[in-house]
Amino acid sequence: MATFLHRPLLARPMASIRLPALQLQRVRHSSTAHRGLATTVEPSSKKMRMIILGAPGAGKGTQGERLLKKWDISTVGVGDLLRREIQLGTALGRRAEEVMKAGALLPDDIVLSLVEPELEALRGKDWLLDGFPRKASQAVLLDELLSKYDDELNIVVSLDVPDEVILERIEERWIHAPSGRVYNSSFNPPKVPGKDDITGEPLSQRPDDTAEIFAKRLSSFHTENNPLLSHYASSSVKLNPATTVPKLVTLSGRTSDEIFPKLESAIEGRFPFLPAKQ
Repeated sequence: MATFLHRPLLARPMASIRLPALQLQRVRHSSTAHRGLATTVEPSSKKMRMIILGAPGAGKGTQGERLLKKWDISTVGVGDLLRREIQLGTALGRRAEEVMKAGALLPDDIVLSLVEPELEALRGKDWLLDGFPRKASQAVLLDELLSKYDDELNIVVSLDVPDEVILERIEERWIHAPSGRVYNSSFNPPKVPGKDDITGEPLSQRPDDTAEIFAKRLSSFHTENNPLLSHYASSSVKLNPATTVPKLVTLSGRTSDEIFPKLESAIEGRFPFLPAKQ
């Protein structure tokens, strides 16, 4: 089953706001050691428009959860939206269920039908889109959708985790099938072994979560992901009249704990007005 999902937004640039001197100093000296950040990033008044790319098992969900705990960000998860439509028995949900039962990937028009109203409703908020796009052709469709609202993605994060690390951890992965929540016995264990933290329901392992099968999934992922990265690597984004930065930020590491401080730095450098979680 193809998995897409999250709850994002679209937004138009807000009026220019002056940063206090101390905050300006912090932004200008924030760490920029990892790829994708300009040496000096002036503060932006734009709303954040973000996606996180990475191989299955690279930690996209973990990084997203940490971001949502720190900042007041709306999230649009394609997988969650899809499950909702199926549970409600809508025409869109029934069509999607038929496609998935046939073992096919969801057509782009179904995914766009799920995502568009969510993004339109979030035009005034910072957002993170999860589960879409998955390939370069979908990235083009998303660009066109956002441009309808004079908007665009302004940070695309790529998690660069070695395949051998992912293969080492994959057999320790457990999921809560109804919600899609993912756990790992080593670095993200459930509070009660074998039980979902929220519902207390039993966790399970996907039948294809073996090193041999997953190695083939990684190969397929790279085949589709490399053109997607090239699409974003070729573009930049203007945060404000004085600052243009690469749209793509690549963060490398072997663990989520190693990568998250780099992700924090990237976001704080580009979006100093991002509201903290209350």
